[in-house]
Amino acid sequence: MSQLWKPSRERIVDSRLTNFAHTAESRFDVELPDYDSIHRWSTSQPDQFWSLAWSHLGLIGNQGDEIITRSAKLQETVFFPNATINIAENFLKRNDETTAIIWIDEAGNKTELTWADLNDQVSTLQQALLGLGVQSGDCIAAWLPNRPETISIMIATASIGAVFTSTSPDFGVRGLLDRFAQVKPKVLFATDGYFYGGKWFSCLEKLTDVEPSLPSLVKTIIVPYQSGDRTPIAKSRMLWEDFLNPHQPKPVEYPPYSFNHPWYVLYSSGTTGKPKCIVHRSGGVLIKHLVEHGLQCDVRPGDKVFYYTTAGWMMWNWLASALASEATLVLYDGSPFHPSPTALFDLVDETSVSLFGISAKYIDSCAKAEIAPRETHDLSSVRTICSTGSTLVAESFDYVYREIKEDVHLQSMSGGTDLCGCLVAGDPTGPVYRGEIQKPALGVKIEILSESGEQLGNKRQGELACSNAFPSMPLSFLDDESGERYHSAYFARYEGKWHQGDFAEWTPAGGIIIHGRSDTTLNPGGVRIGTAEIYAVVDSLPEIIESVVISQRWEGDNRVVLFVVLSEGYVLDNRLKSTIKSSLREQASPRHVPEIIEAVSDLPRTRSGKISELAVKAVIEGDPVRNTEALANPEALDYFRGIEGLL
Repeated sequence: MSQLWKPSRERIVDSRLTNFAHTAESRFDVELPDYDSIHRWSTSQPDQFWSLAWSHLGLIGNQGDEIITRSAKLQETVFFPNATINIAENFLKRNDETTAIIWIDEAGNKTELTWADLNDQVSTLQQALLGLGVQSGDCIAAWLPNRPETISIMIATASIGAVFTSTSPDFGVRGLLDRFAQVKPKVLFATDGYFYGGKWFSCLEKLTDVEPSLPSLVKTIIVPYQSGDRTPIAKSRMLWEDFLNPHQPKPVEYPPYSFNHPWYVLYSSGTTGKPKCIVHRSGGVLIKHLVEHGLQCDVRPGDKVFYYTTAGWMMWNWLASALASEATLVLYDGSPFHPSPTALFDLVDETSVSLFGISAKYIDSCAKAEIAPRETHDLSSVRTICSTGSTLVAESFDYVYREIKEDVHLQSMSGGTDLCGCLVAGDPTGPVYRGEIQKPALGVKIEILSESGEQLGNKRQGELACSNAFPSMPLSFLDDESGERYHSAYFARYEGKWHQGDFAEWTPAGGIIIHGRSDTTLNPGGVRIGTAEIYAVVDSLPEIIESVVISQRWEGDNRVVLFVVLSEGYVLDNRLKSTIKSSLREQASPRHVPEIIEAVSDLPRTRSGKISELAVKAVIEGDPVRNTEALANPEALDYFRGIEGLL
């Protein structure tokens, strides 16, 4: 256990978490000297914790007279059952000339919106949507880049009780229809195109194929990528400016809706069957985000919050909620390595980012490119670096503190689309240990379980589960009136406990290590092995760009198969195979050594950038990959077909 960072005494005392704890101590006569005690209180006294989170973190609404209506079934527990809120009112707490949103794209184009601008845009959108006959419960869909208009549309949609959903513009026709055809949007906001890696990609042709398959549409609104673009469009569509111009800004109206009113639909990124449509509740997600931003990430009013994401990943929704903490959003659209490998670090310096959110894959790519931002950039504004999307390996921790910034809170976190938030997260008042997620998230009682449901202690790998209810549990799955699919997804494995398929272990410091998805966990000879342990070794080799490892059914057992993408100039000969095996044997264990190693040209990944182990496994085992539209590069699967000796 190697400590890499510890907050100063001043930073601990000044944190929002410490201030929150002092308020709780005074109000409830409890002693909360550190994170562990705060966490125990948050799970043992959830009524106290969540009611204080509401008032202390500035949630606007009528809390009602009941905090939690409990049920024997976790999924039927309801938080704030009598409360009413309006999401837009919580996002638009300010209406002044300070900056609410900064948008920059890879070409260097830049737009800034003040809080007054944002209020005006939401106001005109609210009026325009009502003018189309949009009502509470209707769905509004956005097929847009990560830009201010997308944020405004989401807020305006929520303001009238409609349900928002979004995907990124790189989705193909089938991917769009697999999602939007299920939610039946009344209005579709679409871009005419987008830039990525210095290239322009038009979307209008794809849109022509999409619209006829969405009979629910009343109108399609085109949001031109370039401001003021008057490119001719089909008569069935309307340009953004023409949609808004008939309406003059006025105070936004905030009708009250139930705390558990649907807010948006997110989509699972599985590779079997159509994506699940997960309906998220407004108040539950909002209060979870307020806790994560304010108490776990120490986000304050006026902070600049950035996360590299598209509008098709739940981290976009997480990022947007920082407006409710009165932070400024920094949005980036395009490749993170264009026009240079330091593009995102350039953005950090230009905009004075406070929270810098990136993926584990991005950190690994920077390390492989031998970028040393601490030598070339200021980065003095950055207090927190957040990483999610996949496991942040120990070597990446080393890289951050060695090459990016020494005095920074590196917060690895893990949760998912399922809860639109974190199960395990950061502690701004505690140390960061190499390779560890610091703590279980506040209000969430984490357990690590064996196959039989036994709670496991330190350094024993098992299934990550949650044994208490929390506000951001989904409202439902779409078209799942009986709740069977919802129950099967999260509660069938361990009755009465939330489980979503992560393989993890406790550390002596009370932290957590995520070893990968348990549904892709390796199982040779009945011994379960997390994939992250193999990636940590293999991906650190200079000969390897990246890799994917799967467990293949073979002769009544399972065997470990490793696929690697080679760095330029290398071949997968016996020498390199021997190096890989000996490195794994020495740095992990003999059980981690793959039986088969093969080279491929590319790896399939989801549109949020995750390598899809499940898709590779399906191909190798001869099973269909039913939802290839969940993949950004489904053609990569061709590299795995017909490899001699694998089928």
